[in-house]
Amino acid sequence: MANWQLPPKGGHMDKRTGVYLQNMTWKEVEERQRRNDILIVPLGATEAHGPHAPLGEDIFLVCRMAELVAERTGCTVAQPLWYGSHPYHHLGMPGTVVIPEEPFTGFVRAMIAGFWNMGFRKQILLNGHGQEYVIPTAMHQFAKRYKVPALLLLVNWYHAIPEYFKLKEQGGPYETPFIHADEVETSWSLALFPELIEMADAVDTQVRGFLPDGHIDKAGNLLRRPINWYSQVGAGPIEIKAYIEGVVGKATLARAEKAYPGVEALLDYLTKLVTDIGQTFPPGQLPPHEMVTERDREDLEAVLKGPAHGGKSIYSLAYPP
Repeated sequence: MANWQLPPKGGHMDKRTGVYLQNMTWKEVEERQRRNDILIVPLGATEAHGPHAPLGEDIFLVCRMAELVAERTGCTVAQPLWYGSHPYHHLGMPGTVVIPEEPFTGFVRAMIAGFWNMGFRKQILLNGHGQEYVIPTAMHQFAKRYKVPALLLLVNWYHAIPEYFKLKEQGGPYETPFIHADEVETSWSLALFPELIEMADAVDTQVRGFLPDGHIDKAGNLLRRPINWYSQVGAGPIEIKAYIEGVVGKATLARAEKAYPGVEALLDYLTKLVTDIGQTFPPGQLPPHEMVTERDREDLEAVLKGPAHGGKSIYSLAYPP
């Protein structure tokens, strides 16, 4: 396990020099791509996370993760998408901004295309919000529309290290399973950005479901139950009726030290993923076009060269973008 400094000393979002794409000049972007052309794209949401946590908690989680990995590997991080898609049971919660699936997938698809066009053709979409069921649609829409060589990987951070969410009776650190703004999520927030959490304001709520326990899974589908948490409507109450506080579970039980082993394991995994991608496909190299698209090489040459280097943009292949 790598030696990570937790909690981090702070974020990079407003730093002139650092890891974020939008903070760099075009010259700096091209220089960075020559060394490492992998881009991490944090995806999250603006939503209620209780009286103790920021509305952007999902984003801050994946941004701090991405920043730490980029510092260590030399990859680049895109400034995040602050607004996300939501399941039905989130509707109406004060503080939550619900983006419908169609514009959300179109926006993510357009982001992927824009990053590809500027030379970031290996992208890790790092998701920190309960929208893992809709992001793959955007990825496949991009692939079907443009049919260009690319490496697109979705990582829902909680899926990468399921063994680190065990309850105490299973040998883990937690008293309650991961749901939302609760013991688990708040512990991770304390481990990654404690300066944004006010534990004096933390509250607890009683988790409710209509069916007997054992059918419907909870956040991240970490309990391996038959029905994914998002594969139901009506099996439990909507948040505005049962959890107006914005917490689903026991936030007061959160402690940073409960999350540290899991955070370190996740950062190790993400570092390995970036390293493995870079070793398999060094800067400028992509999956073999003859194996991942039916387009002829001649049709791809101009867009692979790119508009900044005498070629064409990706948008010459499809309309509308």
